[in-house]
Amino acid sequence: MSRSCYRPWEKCFGDGGAGGDELLWYMDLKPCSSGDYSIAVVQANSSLEDQAQVLTSPSATYIGVYDGHGGPEASRFINNHLFPFLHKFALEQGGLSEEVIRKAFRATEDEFLHLVKRSWLDQPQIASVGSCCLLGAIANNVLYVANLGDSRAVLGRRARNGELCSPSGVVAERLSTDHNVAVEEVRKEVEALHPDDSHIVIHTRGVWRIKGIIQVSRSIGDIYLKKPEFNRDPLFQQYGYPVPLRRAVISAEPSILIRKLRPHDMFLIFASDGLWEQLTDEAAVEIVVKNPRIGIAKRLVRAALEEAAKKKEMKYNDLKRLEKGIRRHFHDDITVIVIYLDHHHQETPISTSMDTNGTFECTSVPVDIFSFNAD
Repeated sequence: MSRSCYRPWEKCFGDGGAGGDELLWYMDLKPCSSGDYSIAVVQANSSLEDQAQVLTSPSATYIGVYDGHGGPEASRFINNHLFPFLHKFALEQGGLSEEVIRKAFRATEDEFLHLVKRSWLDQPQIASVGSCCLLGAIANNVLYVANLGDSRAVLGRRARNGELCSPSGVVAERLSTDHNVAVEEVRKEVEALHPDDSHIVIHTRGVWRIKGIIQVSRSIGDIYLKKPEFNRDPLFQQYGYPVPLRRAVISAEPSILIRKLRPHDMFLIFASDGLWEQLTDEAAVEIVVKNPRIGIAKRLVRAALEEAAKKKEMKYNDLKRLEKGIRRHFHDDITVIVIYLDHHHQETPISTSMDTNGTFECTSVPVDIFSFNAD
């Protein structure tokens, strides 16, 4: 009886503890203006540092994936502020545009800086909290992708004549830039911006890091790496990294792609780097192509977890019994959103602004999976 009562809620909010993994939450499938979408997230950290949301209206779909580091505060802040800023600026400027997106990112960064300044004396460590930020928007048959950090958006599309593709005839097209100094081009970009600092990027603990601290070169937050006065403050030095800075070493300026959707575009995968550490773009696209829509995001997370377990020479059934915090030694928080592109071929005379009178529906992942399942 209790199960039959719970099932209608499960359809709306997903099912925590899927398959015996109490740190996995998912939402199988919901409709949106472009077709259908599916979400899944698995928690590895003591506090879930990934946040994600999908906002739908009759004419548009907005997707956000926010991968925090140093704590959950920045990703949760973005989850509450980025979409409202997009809405505000789109209304002011008569529609969505590259400038609207840049203004929304800048406003989110500025407001988080204000939060850090207000919280500074009680929480000096908040200056070292940051988040990657991946935004997608589909409106009027146009796709916008904006990115800070190393979360990633990948398009699955049918191959054109003579184009190299998978056995299933589908191409994985990456739509975002990984702002991670593990990528040689990004490393050179950072070094070129700091010609007077021969130690701006250091290879330490097996990976390249800016000042030996952080891998991503762009983020929301990480104020101590953007405002030297925070880094120099003795109060922060008790909690953070006392690295002398003359100026900012990372930025909050997003890379933005604007692309007309085409008939051969099939679906989009938006995911935090926890997925891409385990699966290639091509492997993820093949999983989506070869499997049913229902629960597809959960299936991608499961594939990543199985790969993470294999690397540690263990089985997924053993991995999923590990508690949060301990799980972080085996894999990162993983967030996946899959958007199917069914309706993009229909040319409709709608505005690219967020609807002022339309119906909004927003789905967000739980703030903390373990607490969600325990409640």
